[in-house]
Amino acid sequence: MKKLLNGIDSVVDEMLNGMAAAHPEYLRRLDGTDALIRTGAKKTDKVVLISGGGSGHEPAHGGYVGRGMLDAAVSGAVFTSPTPDQVYEAIMAADCGRGTLLIIKNYTGDVMNFEMAADMAADEGIRVEKVIVADDVAVENSTWTTGRRGIAGTVFVHKIAGAKAEEGAPLEQVKAVAEKVIANVRSMGMAIEPCTVPAVGKPGFELADDEVEIGIGIHGEPGTHREKIGTAQATADQLLEKIFAEGIYHEGDRVAVMINGMGGTPLSELYIVALRVEQVLGEKGICAAKTLVGNYMTSLEMAGFSITLLKLDGELEALLNAPADTPAFRQL
Repeated sequence: MKKLLNGIDSVVDEMLNGMAAAHPEYLRRLDGTDALIRTGAKKTDKVVLISGGGSGHEPAHGGYVGRGMLDAAVSGAVFTSPTPDQVYEAIMAADCGRGTLLIIKNYTGDVMNFEMAADMAADEGIRVEKVIVADDVAVENSTWTTGRRGIAGTVFVHKIAGAKAEEGAPLEQVKAVAEKVIANVRSMGMAIEPCTVPAVGKPGFELADDEVEIGIGIHGEPGTHREKIGTAQATADQLLEKIFAEGIYHEGDRVAVMINGMGGTPLSELYIVALRVEQVLGEKGICAAKTLVGNYMTSLEMAGFSITLLKLDGELEALLNAPADTPAFRQL
């Protein structure tokens, strides 16, 4: 295993301290926790948005703390949910009296621990609502989930719900728009090389030199199948076929597109995939109103990509295009 670390046990601690040191204008580390919280004077006229999960998916989730997105992000160990106490401390620190929305990816540990934290905060008189993102169309149940996994589509939930909260909308409306995104977003990914969790010291799975895994999760969970590596075009077509089989995207629609790198894929290759997605959408009479290409929710150094489509209406498109300013997402 080759990694630029000082010690396996200090990975999360030093990574969070490094993010806070690099981006003090956006976030700070909440004392005694593995949470990053928005800096500056606390806004008293907005709903608080909190997300998080295991480390190893950077820039998710701390990279999305800032204006127009999250107010706090809570990290666990690599690919491990944060504890309820950590999430609770973030809720208590960020609360400004308008309520809190927890944005949770559908993994058993995340759901259980965030829900426990919500109950603990409710006992202190804080209004907490939650939404669960399950955008992965690859498999119905997986190693760590009941139901579909939450993957890169979560970033669209952060962005759009964050914009709604920044407008000063009440908790009920912020939750409703987050649920609208969840209902209209679908994703699917693949891998050509595995990643190595530092504490494990060896790759999470093995692929032959000419193999790829289709439908893989963001923790290296198995996908639908393995096959011989093909062209970028053929692979993109295969993922899109499964996404379109959902039946929610139609001729005349406007969509947002995310071509998300898993951490070890060159941008040049992601843009080649983006071109093919644009071509397929055009053939289907669907307008790509906005396309994001880059590393938004990674799996350490895994090589591969995911495709996310979000069906837009007027409200979602306006909120998607609203200003945001965070370490990993800047739109003015």
